[in-house]
Parts: sequence; C-alpha cells; structure tokens
Amino acid sequence: MLNNQPSQPVGVLLRDWRQRRRLSQLGLACEADISARHLSFVETGRALPSREMILHLAAQLEIPLRERNALLVAAGYAPMYGERSLEDPTLQAARQVVDLLLAGHEPFPAMAVDRHWNLVAANRAIVPLFNGVDASLLAPPVNVLRLSLHPLGVASRIVNLAAWRDHVFHRLGRQIEVSGDLALVDLREELKTYPAPTAALAPAPVDYGGVAMPLQFATEHGVLSLLSTITVFGTPVDITLSELALETFFPADTATYEILMRTFNREA
Repeated sequence: MLNNQPSQPVGVLLRDWRQRRRLSQLGLACEADISARHLSFVETGRALPSREMILHLAAQLEIPLRERNALLVAAGYAPMYGERSLEDPTLQAARQVVDLLLAGHEPFPAMAVDRHWNLVAANRAIVPLFNGVDASLLAPPVNVLRLSLHPLGVASRIVNLAAWRDHVFHRLGRQIEVSGDLALVDLREELKTYPAPTAALAPAPVDYGGVAMPLQFATEHGVLSLLSTITVFGTPVDITLSELALETFFPADTATYEILMRTFNREA
C-alpha cells in the first residue's frame, strides 16, 4: 500500500510502513524497545498510540516527515512538521546555503530538486546543458527526469541513453519503494511511455565497477562524461528541507574537466 491515504487508521498506516521496510512485528518491536504485543495492539487498532509513540516508531521506520504528519493526523493529533516555500523569509538562511553550495560547485553543473524531481535552483553551469530543449519542457515546474528522457528534451544528446534510462528508472524505483509517493509512481509511468533507445545502437558502457553511472552528454565542444552525487540535509525539521536534494555533477575524465573549465570561463 502506498501513502497519501489519510482515511486509513494510524495502526494500518504503521503496519504498511513496517511491511514496506520488510520488518516483522518482532523486529520493529526490538528496534523500538517496545513489546511485540503492544505493537500488535497498535497495528490492529486495539490500542491508540500516544503522539510520542507514533514519532518514535516513525523514526525507527525512517518515515518521511510529510508522512509522519499524516500518521499524527490519522491518530487525531496535530501535525508536527511545517512546510514552507524555500522563498519564505524564515528559510532565508537555508536558501542562502543552497545558493552558496550551487555557486561554489561552478564551473561544474549542479542543481537543487524537490521530492518529485522538480527544479528548485541551479547554478550557471547547468544552463548550457538545456540548450535546444523545447520551451514546453522549460515551463515551471521543470521536471529534470522528464527533461532528460523526453524526446524533445535532452535525450537525443545523451550518448549512453539506454544505460542512463535504466539508471533513472532504478533510482526512481528505489525512491518509490522508500517513500511510497504516488506522484512518483505517476511520473515513472509517464517516463516509460517515452521512446526507448535501440540497445543495438548503444555504445559500450563505461565500467566504473558498479559504483557509479556516468552521464555522457554530447555538446558542440565534445562529449561530456559526468558523475553525479546526491546531497540531502541531515537533520531537517521542515518538510521542504527534508525533501530537498542537491545533485552535483563532476567531470569523469580530463577531457570533460577541460571542456567545462574552458566553456564556463568563456561564457561567465
């Protein structure tokens, strides 16, 4: 069962999250330092958990903050975690940190995305990668996964599109498994309708020992080979920050490094 179903009793929601994490009642009870009998009573509705117990179990299950609010509401409690736009004055310090991290990564591309892979912010080095993209895909909110795989996006410029497409679906599938987000399920189904590259025409994959999947991107200056990392805020108490991720790209070879250094200094 996926999330976004506030009509479910809190016990049912907790059971669904426990099963999503592949934990038995005994396993979760041991991790949470409570009795399996009490946990069973909570899941079946025979006992109403306290607010503190809900938050304790949610922490053990690593449930996203948005869904912790849903658990609290389902049990009749007020939500605990706020959600504000990154443009909210109260998040000004966090926004400045994001902007500094993105700018500090130049001349290499970097961007910030929300939980649905919509673009929140980007540095100047990302702009050339969007050249030639159909204007309809650049209308807010810009979804970077749609942008990368859509035939009117940058898909035609991704040299290793077959391997990158598989990588995107694997990453998205893992995110769905962890979060249970129905909007991500819809996004994945949409992406599956985009034309898949012919495997026979795909270049031989670059072997990084299974540690990383490079994005090989064709530009007028040559092929860029980029490796990416995802950074998240460690201990956020705001839903917006908890769902924000920074994706930073690094050159995977000397040629890419030289192209990025040369073109950014020219265009900056």
